[in-house]
Amino acid sequence: MSIRIITVMLCALVLVGCGSDKEDPGTGVTTISGGTSRTVGVNSYLWHATLDTLSFMPLASADPFGGVIITEWYSPPNTPNERIKVTIYILDQRLRADGIKIAVFRQARSNEGWVDTAVNPETASKLEDSILTRARELRLASANAGK
Repeated sequence: MSIRIITVMLCALVLVGCGSDKEDPGTGVTTISGGTSRTVGVNSYLWHATLDTLSFMPLASADPFGGVIITEWYSPPNTPNERIKVTIYILDQRLRADGIKIAVFRQARSNEGWVDTAVNPETASKLEDSILTRARELRLASANAGK
């Protein structure tokens, strides 16, 4: 894993998890302190669920205030001649099904190098379903922890 990827992952974890003062239980919006109070621009359950779901892929960038997560190219071990890249936009501070947009890119290795190929349309929706399910689990765990 490159130093840049490790640095991005550590920064994202620090920004999202560290110094958290309070979380609005209705929205999952986290306020981060550091002299002045700043609010993560997106739903923290969706943010953490996205990072959990994509944990097997190296990250290129993660912006918790803008709500954008971009992965590096990833080749599954069982298909080394194929690779995917994912960009996720978290669009809302509320935990809603339409609060997330996913773009999946796929390439296959050919004699000319890596060539863009079609992505199964179900890939993005299955990934979205996984993220939303994990976000709901995190919200329920958070609510149960407060009891």
